[in-house]
Parts: sequence; structure tokens; C-alpha cells
Amino acid sequence: MSIFDPNKQELNLASKINVGLERVSQAYKVLLWDKAKQVGLSPIQIQIILFLAYHDRGLANVSHLAQEFNVTKPTISDAIKALEKKDLILKDYSSSDNRSYTIVLSDKGTSVVNISEDLAGPLNDQIGRLPKQDQEYFFKLLTQLIYGLNRNGILSVQRTCFGCRFYQSNTKGHFCNFLEKSLVDSEIR
Repeated sequence: MSIFDPNKQELNLASKINVGLERVSQAYKVLLWDKAKQVGLSPIQIQIILFLAYHDRGLANVSHLAQEFNVTKPTISDAIKALEKKDLILKDYSSSDNRSYTIVLSDKGTSVVNISEDLAGPLNDQIGRLPKQDQEYFFKLLTQLIYGLNRNGILSVQRTCFGCRFYQSNTKGHFCNFLEKSLVDSEIR
């Protein structure tokens, strides 16, 4: 029986959760598409410019972006060409290998980021309405889910403490050997 079968969902809480996550995913896609239409970009192009705006320049290359968004390098290359054609990004060829480049936002790209960065606001508002204790527990479960999906090869990039070489779990909870301090669940990245 499929997890999408309402009869199975009535009998299996994991199936209900799975379908609930699928609905949240649909909400995010709707918000992303709405914003993409507003600014004249595709959803992946919006995701790329938002990533470029808020992540380290060392991650701003085709290979890493393909991993980040779980798509092929040709898909990212096509999106980069379109963004470059729209004057939203620039390619910085300052490395010794002139085939390699770092992608940076242009001033026009930064303006589009400013218009686009609120796309997940409605989701954030709904999460913000949950009691703090529920938010903390939800976050704890979410980070464990992301880590497990990464370990199973479904997500290629996870950026959580659980996969970090400095992370340590012990009977007292979480510990970061880099920061040399204990972490509460809400401090886990």
C-alpha cells in the first residue's frame, strides 16, 4: 500500500508525516514560482541568486551549486548563462585555471535579491506562530531527518552539525570541539 493512500495514512503516522512534508514542499514551490514570475526568473535562478547573496564565495561555482540543488551541472550552467544574459551575475575568472570561475552577483542581481529574499516569509510566519518549545522540537527532528537523508545519499549537501568533524554527541547532549562548548538542540545548525 502506498504512503499516498489515505487508508494507509490513517493507520501509519510516518505516512501522515511524509504526506505533510510533501504539502509543505508544495507550499514552498508555490511561493518560489510566484516570486520567480514576479521578477522574471525561473525557480532555480532565484535559488541561485539567493544562495550567492548569502553564502561564501568559495561555494559560488557550477560544481557546488549542482550539488547544493541536487541537479546536474548542465542545468546549473544553463541557469548561469540565463542569469548572465540578464546582467544579474558576473563570472570572476581570477583563478589560475581560466576555465574555472566564481559566480558573483552584479548590482542588478543584488537588487533582485532584495525583492526576492522574502519569498519564504509566509512559511516563516506560520512556523513563528508555533510555541517556542514546539519550534525547538520541530527543529531537532528536522535536523535529524536532513542528516539521515544525507547519509542515505538522497541529499548531497546537508550543512548540519551532525556531519561536521567537530561535532560530538555524548550522554550530556551535543558538543562542538571547534567552539569548545556544549550545544543545546536549537544551536545545532
